[in-house]
Amino acid sequence: MRVKTKYLCQECGQQSARWLGRCPGCGSWNSLVEEPVNLRTAPGSSSVSGDVPRPVTEVPVQEEERFSTELGEIDRVLGGGLVPGSLVLLGGDPGIGKSTLLLQVSQLLSRRMQALYISGEESMRQVRLRADRLGELSPGLLLLSETDIDIIERHLRELGPPVAVVDSIQTMYKSDLGSAPGSVGQVRECAAQLMRLAKTTGISIFLVGHVTKEGVIAGPRVLEHMVDTVLYLEGDRHQFFRILRCVKNRFGSTNEIGIFEMSGSGLIEVTNPSALFLVQRPQGGVPGSAVAAALEGTRPLLVEIQALVSPTGYGVPRRMTAGVDYNRVALITAVLEKRVGLNLGSHDIYVNAVGGVKLDEPAVDLAIACALTSSFRDIPVDNGMAFAGEIGLTGELRPVNGVEKRVKEAFKLGFSSFLLSGQSALDHNAETGILTADTLAGALELALRV
Repeated sequence: MRVKTKYLCQECGQQSARWLGRCPGCGSWNSLVEEPVNLRTAPGSSSVSGDVPRPVTEVPVQEEERFSTELGEIDRVLGGGLVPGSLVLLGGDPGIGKSTLLLQVSQLLSRRMQALYISGEESMRQVRLRADRLGELSPGLLLLSETDIDIIERHLRELGPPVAVVDSIQTMYKSDLGSAPGSVGQVRECAAQLMRLAKTTGISIFLVGHVTKEGVIAGPRVLEHMVDTVLYLEGDRHQFFRILRCVKNRFGSTNEIGIFEMSGSGLIEVTNPSALFLVQRPQGGVPGSAVAAALEGTRPLLVEIQALVSPTGYGVPRRMTAGVDYNRVALITAVLEKRVGLNLGSHDIYVNAVGGVKLDEPAVDLAIACALTSSFRDIPVDNGMAFAGEIGLTGELRPVNGVEKRVKEAFKLGFSSFLLSGQSALDHNAETGILTADTLAGALELALRV
């Protein structure tokens, strides 16, 4: 009997009856892979509880019982701790420290509870070598090297550990499926099986997910919809800092971030990231440098923005950015040309956020504009001034949220003045050190003292 097949997109999970060179769902080229239609979940097996419908007023109310992961930065991102029975997906670039972070969490939790670390990419001896570098070992940490999801489920049900780590979901496979591990069907079915296991047993499961070259979790998009929490570990591999960012959280806010410093003994929590981001900032005042007061969730961050503007040696000037949005820098450049009168069209422009951090909020617009103008005019920005403000297309300076936290953080680190929009609801005068401007041109006059 001929086996029926279908074609699934490896990027978005779009199904097709025949092979297509380009996916009609996401537009990716050569992403459709043939898979046999030989696995159908048994009726009723997709239910996580087996309950019958009941009125909402009769459903018992139960508060979320969280427990700490022993790392305050992770607890902050998760919304106060780990919820029992939750499924957490951690993604990030290769070599960024995903496995190290979760092994460190498992090792800390194993001192007061049982934790199972399942590796599909390394042997138990290799995991043991990494664990030796992270600190004191505990017999409560169990290791398993396995890729068959059915065997993994059997071990989890027999042991019943409160926490388990699966590294990585792309290496797991289900023998009933004929496709290779990492394919759309395998990733979807293995994640669904782990989700049902977590909901029925109360085991909190961490999944490690590889990312594509575009920076998103590899596999079907349904994977991110299926889990309770999606975390991304960001940072430059050549930098010491790592940022844990939450993009989905059913049990808390998605605005919080955790900051770590990579070391030989694992990831170390950074309690005062602003001080570390500014530790090598030149004190004498160098043209092209300005400090932005960003806000990540409830945490203010002071990050140095560096800009280099130089005459181009080619027909088309170059524009490069690192840590800030390229399109946002292009918009600010256009406003500086049109509203301030800077001739930047014949200059190369390079903008960098120091420390490997990525800033995507509009509040850093003013710092970028000040750094660009400072480099273009070769005049240093006031070394004791921090900035926060959004720039409009007509050259106006708009207020941003959380100015109290930004100003307090800047003054705590020794800055003497803070420049923001005149529409901000703060008591601003020269005595308090809070300066305001309504337009970008006025803000540049205060920042550069020209």
